[in-house]
Amino acid sequence: MLQLWNCKPVAMTAAIAVLLTSYFGFTSTGKATEVRHPQTPHETGDGFVPTGKGWGERDRAGTHANTFSRGTYNGISYHKGPLIINNPINVYYIWYGSWSGNTATTILPNLANGIGGSPYFNINTTYYNTSGLHVLNSVTLAGQTSDNYSQGSSLSDSQVQAVVSTAINSGKLPSDTNGVYFVLTSADVNETSGFCTSYCGWHTHGAVNGADIKYAFIGNPDRCPSACEAQTISPNNNSGADGMANIIGHELSEAATDPDLNAWYDFFGNENADKCAWKFGTESSAPNGSKYNVTFGSFKYLLQMNWVNASGGYCSIKY
Repeated sequence: MLQLWNCKPVAMTAAIAVLLTSYFGFTSTGKATEVRHPQTPHETGDGFVPTGKGWGERDRAGTHANTFSRGTYNGISYHKGPLIINNPINVYYIWYGSWSGNTATTILPNLANGIGGSPYFNINTTYYNTSGLHVLNSVTLAGQTSDNYSQGSSLSDSQVQAVVSTAINSGKLPSDTNGVYFVLTSADVNETSGFCTSYCGWHTHGAVNGADIKYAFIGNPDRCPSACEAQTISPNNNSGADGMANIIGHELSEAATDPDLNAWYDFFGNENADKCAWKFGTESSAPNGSKYNVTFGSFKYLLQMNWVNASGGYCSIKY
């Protein structure tokens, strides 16, 4: 059956908006959710596979543009919003919770340092803005910081926003409109709006002291392996971190091509990575029996394919 995606509204009262602006300098503009519906089969016409695992629809919270520029149609449309163009995409990690002794602190920085310039991220260069300028195949790990449960171990959407804003306003990370800030949570941390039941991660943007900041929530799949991990034996012997790598790849591609939630997505609201979620293409076997499909340095990863905006559109692991 065709997957029926449920839009998860993002409700924010005026009082909360004022609170965020007053205390953190932050104004929310909506959240793009990657909703999963475990154990629900669906057809492959939208780029999904019937594995019971799928990212779903995103809610644009009023930012959805009604006009788009079709150009050469490849199964995804441009809605004229801005992209991160002419500059490398700077990745910032906020390690939230407890990460002492966890090899994720090596595995995930290696991902951010290796993904730029790769055939994998090169897929995103098939996306362009109104001037015909394309996303660059350039990603840099520009900064990292830690947050020792400043908002507790049960986060709301607004508290995720507060984590990002506090990291910037405290000077731990710079304010960077060419950056994507990833809130990486340890396995004991929950996100109360639907982590593990509705999504594994999401991205959005908001104003921090007048700057348009792009950020993402990346939950730790060790909290719910059956929902958010592609495999429990993983190539880097850390299933949580390797699962997070897949989610980071997904959200980074979407943040690059739809940073303000008004650029590239299809008729159903799917962004480029949504269209290929949980499809991995040709896989190789690691010595421990796990699967992988890309290698950055000495680390192997199993990353989902991404939608190529060319030749009619298709899922691929490289371009």
